[in-house]
Amino acid sequence: MAAVKKSVSVKDVARLAGVSEQTVSRTVHDSPSVRPETKERVRAAMRELGYRPNFAGRSLRRGKFKTVGVAMFNITGTGNLDRMEGFAAAADKHGYAITLTKVDGHPYTLESASSRMSALPVDGMVLVTMLEHPLCSTVDNDQFDCSRQVVEYLLGRGHKTVHFISCPERSLSGMRREEGWRETLRAHGIEPPRLVRGDWTAQSGYAAGQALAEDPTCTAIYASNDAMAYGCIRGLESCGRRVPEDVSVVGVDDSLGDIVPDRRLTTVRFDNKRVGMWAVDKIADADGGASGVEHMLIPGVLVEGDTVRDLC
Repeated sequence: MAAVKKSVSVKDVARLAGVSEQTVSRTVHDSPSVRPETKERVRAAMRELGYRPNFAGRSLRRGKFKTVGVAMFNITGTGNLDRMEGFAAAADKHGYAITLTKVDGHPYTLESASSRMSALPVDGMVLVTMLEHPLCSTVDNDQFDCSRQVVEYLLGRGHKTVHFISCPERSLSGMRREEGWRETLRAHGIEPPRLVRGDWTAQSGYAAGQALAEDPTCTAIYASNDAMAYGCIRGLESCGRRVPEDVSVVGVDDSLGDIVPDRRLTTVRFDNKRVGMWAVDKIADADGGASGVEHMLIPGVLVEGDTVRDLC
């Protein structure tokens, strides 16, 4: 019969290192009050004995888990992996861990996500959304301003109006992009043309491009994402309309530049990593005593490619 291995305690480490139990605890927490040479002696003793700190017990005593919960509805969606990189980078900076849970089903509600996350050992929850909430801070890319930038850019290049390929009506980001398109055109005294609704896919963009190719007055098209923008270009070209000579096309995301060859799409680039870092920084600040509800919208940057030309 194999012998049962005795668990190693803080007292055992302190005895081997020749220090107090309090010094061992401070070393585990990397306290600056312990001299570097003492820390190294304690850590050597921990390695020799195979000691592992009991962080669960520490969490119960302090009421803190040093863990941030992240609730995501679509982990591999455009920009979400970059956001995860931001979550992880900020968590590492503050000494936190990340607990990730995928929330399935509709509707997309803060209540359904927070209900599931509240049962887990976390100090705070991250749910990226553009919608403001009276009780918690929110952060997202500025979807409305994204459309404002695109419309202003195309009108500034001499186009009389901007046609729009929208997205499924259930999309919150898509709705804000649509609002930004409409309101910016109307601010210039231009009644928005009838939009064409897509579904985020290049195939729906292709169909939209073919439909808009039939309108000889269409000289500028703004698509809700890059996939539909590239599909639109192919749809236009299949009908004999050239890009950008006849029609200028702009997308959103800057997500396909490494996939689509021989074409640099004019698009809006979002800093999704910054969104993730801001969210975790906010939770860490609250843990440190900072308070206050904030609503942060991070603007995108319009990146010029070769799919837009000035209209003479």
